[in-house]
Amino acid sequence: MEFHHPMGCGCDVCETDQGNRPFVTNVMRAASQNENFRTAFWTGCHLQMTLMSILPCGDIGVEVHPDTDQLIRVEEGCALVRMGGCREKLDFQYCLSPGDAIFVPGGTWHNVLNTGNCPLKLSSIYAPPQHPRGTIHRTKAEAERDENEYFYCP
Repeated sequence: MEFHHPMGCGCDVCETDQGNRPFVTNVMRAASQNENFRTAFWTGCHLQMTLMSILPCGDIGVEVHPDTDQLIRVEEGCALVRMGGCREKLDFQYCLSPGDAIFVPGGTWHNVLNTGNCPLKLSSIYAPPQHPRGTIHRTKAEAERDENEYFYCP
């Protein structure tokens, strides 16, 4: 049984969220090919992977996930991560390059800024899942609009 489908191969399976079934892929290649601000790549019952593409001088935006732990990995580009206990005081910061990973405990405010001249390619794992299965946000503005809609919904 074959579970591997490279992202962007054009088949119907690869154009949608790959969870909740076994799946094998090259994450670095998938992240490199992702041109959306955020793509839910695999969503299971307890874990989710998204891929992000952040434009030069852009960022993911200051955010917190109260009940979700997160791992963010730089796949391409260079970045600066800032974290802290409140939105106004992100006193931890670190420069990042490809292969670096950020572990963000639930309840920690954080932001990742693209400090390079090319799009920053990230993969991000949430436990439990943070975004609806199949989410695709082509731009940051689209993501902010959608998050405001479903973040406050019961």
